[in-house]
Amino acid sequence: MIIWQEIKSVFLDMDGTLLDLNFDNHFWQDFVPLRYAEQHGMGLAEAKEVLVPQFRAMEGRLEWYCLDYWSEALQLDIVAMKQELAGLISMLPHVEDFLDTVRASGRRMVLVTNAHPRSLELKLERTSLRMFFDSIVSSHTLQLPKEHPDFWQRLRQQESYQPQSTLMVDDSLPVLKAARSFGIAHTVAVNPADSMQRQLALAAGFPCIADFRELSTLPGLVQP
Repeated sequence: MIIWQEIKSVFLDMDGTLLDLNFDNHFWQDFVPLRYAEQHGMGLAEAKEVLVPQFRAMEGRLEWYCLDYWSEALQLDIVAMKQELAGLISMLPHVEDFLDTVRASGRRMVLVTNAHPRSLELKLERTSLRMFFDSIVSSHTLQLPKEHPDFWQRLRQQESYQPQSTLMVDDSLPVLKAARSFGIAHTVAVNPADSMQRQLALAAGFPCIADFRELSTLPGLVQP
């Protein structure tokens, strides 16, 4: 699926790709509605009915990932709430071995994430991710989410990468489609749990892996 000899730069998403998405899913689907319900004196089910349409309206936009936006919109201290649950932040299996191998191969590694800078910093503090990357880019610094086609041009102004020799690994099909449309030649979907998403990725024309061993064992990653 991937010819490592053709790849010089490796771009990796964070949430749902390198980190277990359980933290974010629990936070937004359960913890935020619970606190919102307590604040407004309503039941949890009613709170979810109020919040879900607001969340869906922001999907694919930078606001969806912006902690400042949601703190203001919901009148909750989202940053402090994330810190309360920080113990749930964890790397997915075999990720660290993969990162170690890619770094040893001499390829440039860039973490490219939609995470808000304060969420990003919390996750970097709770994991060993920082040590592996040559550069870490939050879409908030470029003022566009990765789903937006112009994001990749803005990123190129910051990271002088060659699309034809770049690998992008992400768990989001809209992000992968935007990257591929820009010309990134090597795009891989990662989906460790959801078989339906795996089928969707394959149907959309993306190689799809369940864990990073499927990439790290391919020929050419480790130089002879």
